Amino acid sequence: MKIEPFKMERMQSTWENVVEHNLSESGVHPLSLEELLTDEEKKAMLLIPLGYSQTNGTPELREQIRQLYPGATLDSILVTSGSSEANFLLIWSQIEPGDEVIFMMPNYMQMWGLLKAFGAQVKSWFLREELGWQPDPDELRKLISKNTRFIIITNPNNPTGARLNQEVRKAIVEAASGCGAWIIADEVYQGAERDGRLTESFWGTYERVFVVNGLSKAYGLPGVRIGWIVGPEDKIASIWPYHDYTTISPTTLSDWLTRIALRPDNREKILKRTRTILNHNWPIIEKWLQDQDGLFSFYPPEAGAIVFTRYHLKINSTELVEKLIHQKSVLIVPGDHFGMDHYLRFGYGAEEAYLRQGLEKISALLKEIKNY
Repeated sequence: MKIEPFKMERMQSTWENVVEHNLSESGVHPLSLEELLTDEEKKAMLLIPLGYSQTNGTPELREQIRQLYPGATLDSILVTSGSSEANFLLIWSQIEPGDEVIFMMPNYMQMWGLLKAFGAQVKSWFLREELGWQPDPDELRKLISKNTRFIIITNPNNPTGARLNQEVRKAIVEAASGCGAWIIADEVYQGAERDGRLTESFWGTYERVFVVNGLSKAYGLPGVRIGWIVGPEDKIASIWPYHDYTTISPTTLSDWLTRIALRPDNREKILKRTRTILNHNWPIIEKWLQDQDGLFSFYPPEAGAIVFTRYHLKINSTELVEKLIHQKSVLIVPGDHFGMDHYLRFGYGAEEAYLRQGLEKISALLKEIKNY
């Protein structure tokens, strides 16, 4: 099986720990163990035996996840090594060559690449900038057919930070139920809403739904590498054996740390911290974008530490980002990594001084390009 290069992750993997200012991240500045753990928990961590953990997630962890999804059971949940593994296991286990899939665009392109590799026939359903980054339900109705097996969405969306409105949500469920398709909803940005209104999950809206989530974005714990899939018990049972061929199990420490993070009191504190960072930093980057002499146009994101901006220069987005890397030691994400040139995705979840310094460097390059 051949794969297409995952352009965004390849660029980030190459440069994110090399550049002086990485503004490509879509999550907030990560929590430290010092912030997450009590003194008693720090001591307890040193006594944890570093053996294999329960491969589908310990019952204690799955019980905490279950409580986030009314109607789910312990056997409705598979814990994975990050939400990226959850996405991989879903596509690997569910897709057969020739399957018709409707895929929301722009989007995190991992599943797009996997769908192509496993031989799916992919139809793109685009968010529309003129609709405030909402998709057109009528376009979905034209795309759907009796052969459609999956509708794949990310809500809140990456890279736009938009949340699907009720009309669109209803249209997705109606379209799927009309032909018996499954919905795969990547909800990893749930909890990172600037207005504090938790995005409603697709879980429970329809019997054929898989939900993917994890700790990397809203929780500020990407290094813990924990994600999960929620779905019907029989489907989760059929996906679990595929896990045996990948990472086998989450790490013992990751499972334990996630149980601490998802305790209701801690979860509330962590998500409040995320919202505080977003609402502190958003005015900074918003003003910066507005002060760039009309170079950018954008819709304010509703969720996630990301803003997707159209820029008004003739230079290709990847070429622009490569100039930033090599001339200013700054990394952001080019729009053509989402299939949309002349856009850029800025991450604004970093510490304030770091964010401001990175933006100043970007300003300097933009002036050089304009004056060239």
